[in-house]
Amino acid sequence: EVQLVESGGGLVQTGGSLRLSCAASGFTFDDYAIGWFRQAPGKEREGMACIWPDANTYYADSVKGRFAISRDNAKNTVYLHMNSLKPEDTAVYFCAADRAPYCSNDGSGVDYWGEGTLVTVSS
Repeated sequence: EVQLVESGGGLVQTGGSLRLSCAASGFTFDDYAIGWFRQAPGKEREGMACIWPDANTYYADSVKGRFAISRDNAKNTVYLHMNSLKPEDTAVYFCAADRAPYCSNDGSGVDYWGEGTLVTVSS
């Protein structure tokens, strides 16, 4: 059974940091790029970052310089380190797996999705 399980969300104050984790199982992790997406209430899903099996990365302009994506292939886990958090970062954060070399920046065509973890940034 394919699973992507996000964790690490929670409530944080403006300017704070969080580290989200995405634990993968049930597929060949090394064959997949993993992306992080978020969706705030009433807004469209937004792609934030992606990391390929060779550790190349992509960041959306909205998070560049504040968020960092990394992966541990030995643990089948991808991390999203979020710094300098703002209230507008409040959203449900999802990870998704896309068979390399693809890494969707809007979520279309993604092979597997996690259930999401809620991040709330208080002002």
